[in-house]
Amino acid sequence: MSVLGFVGWIGYRSLGFLGAIGHFTLFMSMAISQTLTPPYRPRRILSACLDLALLSLPVVGLTAIFSGMVLVLQSYTGFARISAESAIPQVVVVSLTRELGPVLAGLMIAGRVGAAIAAELGTMRVSDQIEAMQAMIKDPISYLVVPRLIAGVIAMPILVLVADTIGVMGGYMVAVYRLGFNSASYLNATFEFLEFYDVVSGLVKAAVFGFIVTVVGAYKGYYASSGAQGVGRATTSAVVLSAILILVSNYLITEAFFNR
Repeated sequence: MSVLGFVGWIGYRSLGFLGAIGHFTLFMSMAISQTLTPPYRPRRILSACLDLALLSLPVVGLTAIFSGMVLVLQSYTGFARISAESAIPQVVVVSLTRELGPVLAGLMIAGRVGAAIAAELGTMRVSDQIEAMQAMIKDPISYLVVPRLIAGVIAMPILVLVADTIGVMGGYMVAVYRLGFNSASYLNATFEFLEFYDVVSGLVKAAVFGFIVTVVGAYKGYYASSGAQGVGRATTSAVVLSAILILVSNYLITEAFFNR
């Protein structure tokens, strides 16, 4: 490939990337504007909340409890070398509430809910159901996307709060029954060190992650094409893009809270 051809290829890819960002931004702005505009659909919002929070609780709960258990074991391995085992409860609760709880829950929800949203809307797109809704003078974004968007912002913090509790209890069980910590001392150290700010920062992340998962899944599914293969590509790209945006936004939110 010549130098001119290589430069042209770079330019073509760059324009495509910028166009994709613009298209996604336009879709996101339309979804947000529809979210702030009645009518609201309480039944669809409640159904989406139940799907995101209640039905996702088993997989998120398992992830949280084993993360808490492993975190205690790994912390003990390191802190025992410097005789700082007493710091384990504080490290576990802060790590879970600020970082591990929201991030791991967000990634699991991206794999479960984000993929499901992309697959459902992608199937509706390739089977012309969305075009049929438009022909009946119904706004597909208001009906299909907005309830899921609201559910993601509302239900995700609740799910993360439950996951944090499960993760802390998982660490407690390992610390007390496996490593021989005193039960009362471990709980006292946990709750004395935990601050309201730690919980709030994690819940803010959870709300942002819920928004990311739902809007990315809806975007990929809404604009799916090329039949079953297109739906498969939309589902896969929704999970991958959601995971990347979750990790990027996690750093940005952490930086914002860190510089408070």
